[in-house]
Amino acid sequence: MIALLQRVKNSHVDVAGECVGKIGAGLMILLGVEKGDTDAQCDKLAKRVTDYRIFEDAEGKMNLSLLQTGGEILVVSQFTLAADTRKGLRPSFSSAAHPIEGERLYLRFVERLRNLGVTVATGEFGADMQVSLQNDGPVTFQLQA
Repeated sequence: MIALLQRVKNSHVDVAGECVGKIGAGLMILLGVEKGDTDAQCDKLAKRVTDYRIFEDAEGKMNLSLLQTGGEILVVSQFTLAADTRKGLRPSFSSAAHPIEGERLYLRFVERLRNLGVTVATGEFGADMQVSLQNDGPVTFQLQA
């Protein structure tokens, strides 16, 4: 499971011209699910995301977690994160989870974040989405479980 975290001042996602998810300051997460990913990995990644210290403290150092800052999260499914790009000129998606399993783990990830006390907005799994964000920093990290 791959999570691409972007620290944002705000972010929203539209489907068919309508906003389906919107947040203020926090994290916009692109989430990719790979074959073989487990519930335990999903739960571990959700906890790691909420505790990852990438927000600035009073001295300008990345010392605070999302939970400490009260930030929000926008989670958008992105199966292309599971692409194999090591050779050729076209990505292979053979390592991406089957859509049914991908959606199940995506929804579990969102549920775990909410259970950890985070306000979470989402995109629409499998939809053609337009994502907008105001990146803060910019600060972007890739976490894997």
